[in-house]
Amino acid sequence: MEKIVFTNGCFDILHPGHIDLLTRARELGTRLIVGINSDRSVRAIKGPGRPLQDESARKAVLLGLKAVDEVLIFDESTPQKLIEQIKPNVLVKGGDWKETEIIGADYVKANGGEVFSLPLVEGFSTSEIAERMPKRQSDAARGETIIELSLNEHLDEFRTLLDSHTENIADCAKIIVNTAKAGKKVLLCGNGGSAADAQHIAAEFVGRYEAERRALPAIALTTDTSALTALANDYSFERVFSRQVEALASEGDLLIAISTSGNSPNVIAAVMEARRRGCTVVGMTGAKGKKLASLSDACFMAPSERTARIQEAHIAVAHIWCELLDAAFVDEDQK
Repeated sequence: MEKIVFTNGCFDILHPGHIDLLTRARELGTRLIVGINSDRSVRAIKGPGRPLQDESARKAVLLGLKAVDEVLIFDESTPQKLIEQIKPNVLVKGGDWKETEIIGADYVKANGGEVFSLPLVEGFSTSEIAERMPKRQSDAARGETIIELSLNEHLDEFRTLLDSHTENIADCAKIIVNTAKAGKKVLLCGNGGSAADAQHIAAEFVGRYEAERRALPAIALTTDTSALTALANDYSFERVFSRQVEALASEGDLLIAISTSGNSPNVIAAVMEARRRGCTVVGMTGAKGKKLASLSDACFMAPSERTARIQEAHIAVAHIWCELLDAAFVDEDQK
C-alpha cells in the first residue's frame, strides 16, 4: 500500500542538511513528493536576489536524488493548496518548525495522517551560505559619524525599496483593498516597537479617509494581559495574540502580523490561528523574516536587519498602502 510523504521548501542551494532531511523523510513512507516554491514565490518570502538558481534547475537537482520520487512547483507563498491536492499520508518539515507552525498539519492530521518535525543537521543553512558570498559594499557604508551612517542607511534602504520592492508592496496592498471592499476588518499585532507600529497603522486605516465608508475597521491587538481577562483566562505570552484572534476574527478578515525578526512566537501563533479561521495574512518583517513570510499570503520584508531601519520601512510602506486604498475607492467612485 502506497504511503505518500510530502515536504516542501525553496532548496536553493542543496547542502548536506537537505540530503539528510530528504533521506529521513523518504524512510517514513513509500513515495516522497517535494514541493518547491516557484521563483516568484521565493522572492516573496526571501526578498530580491533570491533564488540563486531558477525553479527548473532546483527541480532537476532534487530529481537527481535517490530519496526524491517527484518534485512539484507551487506559486503561492504556502503549500496549503498543493497539500490538499496531494493528500499525503505524512507531512514533514525541518526541526526549526514546530508542529503548530507547519502549514497543512491540521489538514493532514484531520485526514488520519502524521506530521513530523525532524531534527536538522547543525551547521548548514542556505541563507548563511548565500550571505558568505561576496557582495557589493552598500552605499550606507559611506560616512564616519553616527548621523551620516544612519542617514546613508536610511537612503540605501529606500533606494532598495524603490528598485526591488514595488511589486511586493502592491501585492500586499491588493489584499488590503480587497478586505476593505468586502467590508471585512483588519487585526494587527506586534511586540515592542512593532506593537507601536500596529497601533499607528490601525489608526491610519481607521482615521485618514474623509468619507466614513472608506474607513477600514482596524484593531491593534494588545499584549496587556490584565486587560484581557474578560475574553479568556489563557493569556500566556505565546497565546496572547492568538486568543484575541479567536475572539475577534471572522472568516475573510485580514491579520497584519508584524515582527522585525519574523520569528516572534506569539505573532506566529496568531498567524496560524488566523489561517485556521479562514483569514488572510499579510506579514511585515525584516530581511531575515523567512518564517513569517513563509506563513503569510503576502509579506513585506524590509531590506534591512536593523530594527530601526525595519520599523521605519514598515511605517513608510503602511502609508503607501493607505494611499493605494484611498485611490482604489476614488476609482470606484468614478466608475
